[in-house]
Amino acid sequence: MSPREQQVLRHIAEGRTYAGTARRIGISVHTVDGYLRRIRAKFDVHTQAELIRLALAFEL
Repeated sequence: MSPREQQVLRHIAEGRTYAGTARRIGISVHTVDGYLRRIRAKFDVHTQAELIRLALAFEL
């Protein structure tokens, strides 16, 4: 997982919305969505709960 993907995932795991994450790190909401789609594809993750478990596994 790229450093930026990790950063986005960490923000989502902390409970931020896509818009909040985008504002916080200075990217568009569409870019946040793109990063999360890539993460889901790489790790075969389908739900928000699985994303959170992934973030915990990577200690983000």
